[in-house]
Amino acid sequence: MAKPDLIFTRGPIHTGDPARTRASSLAVTGERITAVGHDEVRELIGPDTEVVDLQGKLLLPGFQDSHIHAVFGGMELAECDLTGTVGVEDYLTRIRSYADAHPDRPWITGGGWSLESFDGGLPTRQLLDSVIPDRPVLLVNRDHHGAWANTRALELAGLTRETADPFDGRIEREPDGTPSGMLQEGATALVSRIVPPSTPADRLAGLLRAQKLLHSLGITGWQDALLGVFGGNPDPSDAYLAAARGGTLTARVTGALWWDRERGAEQIAELLSQREQLSHGRFRARAVKIMQDGIAENFTAAMTSPYLDGCGCATVNSGLSFVDPVALRSYVTELDAHDFQVHFHALGDRGVREALDAVEAAVVAHGRRGNRHHLAHLQVVHPDDLDRFARLGAIANIQPLWAAHEPQMDELTIPFLGPERASWQYPFGSLLRAGATLAAGSDWPVSSPDPIAGIHVAVNRMEPEATDGRVFLPEQRLDLATAVAAYTAGSAHVNGLDDTGSLLPGHLADLVVLDRDIFTLPPEEIAEAQVLRTYVGGTLVHSA
Repeated sequence: MAKPDLIFTRGPIHTGDPARTRASSLAVTGERITAVGHDEVRELIGPDTEVVDLQGKLLLPGFQDSHIHAVFGGMELAECDLTGTVGVEDYLTRIRSYADAHPDRPWITGGGWSLESFDGGLPTRQLLDSVIPDRPVLLVNRDHHGAWANTRALELAGLTRETADPFDGRIEREPDGTPSGMLQEGATALVSRIVPPSTPADRLAGLLRAQKLLHSLGITGWQDALLGVFGGNPDPSDAYLAAARGGTLTARVTGALWWDRERGAEQIAELLSQREQLSHGRFRARAVKIMQDGIAENFTAAMTSPYLDGCGCATVNSGLSFVDPVALRSYVTELDAHDFQVHFHALGDRGVREALDAVEAAVVAHGRRGNRHHLAHLQVVHPDDLDRFARLGAIANIQPLWAAHEPQMDELTIPFLGPERASWQYPFGSLLRAGATLAAGSDWPVSSPDPIAGIHVAVNRMEPEATDGRVFLPEQRLDLATAVAAYTAGSAHVNGLDDTGSLLPGHLADLVVLDRDIFTLPPEEIAEAQVLRTYVGGTLVHSA
């Protein structure tokens, strides 16, 4: 019998196996786990076996992200980065410094600014003009549902007071109708479509830059939530295929093909063809992404009742359904028949209900075919819909970092939802108690891709750096084991990687080593843990 190539010993090891959650030794032969246990595993050590003494450090299944935009995130790392601050003067200083450092760039692009930095979440073109008047500037906001443009960019795009809003977005305007510099949702494409496109080499470099970062955070696989052309952004699919064919894709990636919301069922034949073409090695495009609504902060998330105004009175706006909800049912039913997984962006309670209605239509037509449809974001879920997830087999794809008190939540969301609806936000605990399967992701570059930070917020319902002690809807907290499972076995289930996500003999050796045992820490210290090593298929892909 062949001796293991790799043995981890002197645990603890969190297996993710309900029958035996803890072990102290684990053996790997080739790409797979061949033994899990205690001292008896050490007896398998051969002359060529590499032995990793954990010395009390924690070994876990590798983390997986069930909703991420890795290529875009990696490309943005090389652009004007406004993350990590909320000060307007800081933004302007960074923008000016970036422009000075890149005098040859015809456009200044990037993003990461926060809505709460500006009155009403609305920056102006004049602010950008004060630092960059001569070159066009287009900077997406932190959530990537809007963009900030200067006057030169608006002029080049031909936007004037006569320009109509697109069906799926809004141009914010000055009193006389002149575009103010803030573009919401689909309106961003009116400018981004004239930005010089990235090259295939740019996209591949972005992917590899992202992969290095994600491995350093213990992430061994993910689902890219947008493969296609959207909002003026190029299709990142070629980067994945090039990396897979070239042997540089070390992560396991499932791709979600973009559903063009301006078209209908005629695009399904194209999606089938793309699914066949976009499959090589560790990359496969087996899902379809349908963005059903927008976000709450700019009042485009689809709600069952109207948003409130600043005085607490009902407006006439209940948000946007980007796909007709009746047509959505037929589209999802047909996609299900072709064994596509459907990956919904569903953020408002009406958007969530419309997505669940579509899954239900598919289940009624075909039964449960095991396609693992999932709803991402789930900011507002009507209590009447909680038990439908388990009944329909729809997976709750959560982004835990958003479930905390912070300025965007407290200033731009809660006042415009009202007390009752605000109490329905990010109902992780209620979904779990209703029997839903939970998967977890980050939506990076919208928010940090760090799974440990996400687990911290899922358990505490507070940001790691919070000092005011306010817990956001404490009844929705998850226990640590459940939060870890969402980032491991839950996301592995969504990603169709059934031989990952838990540490069992026969499973792929996708592993992460942390510098401490988070199961013995006070909950408020979870975020202090750091990744020491990451392995994919038994191969070391990151070492701190």
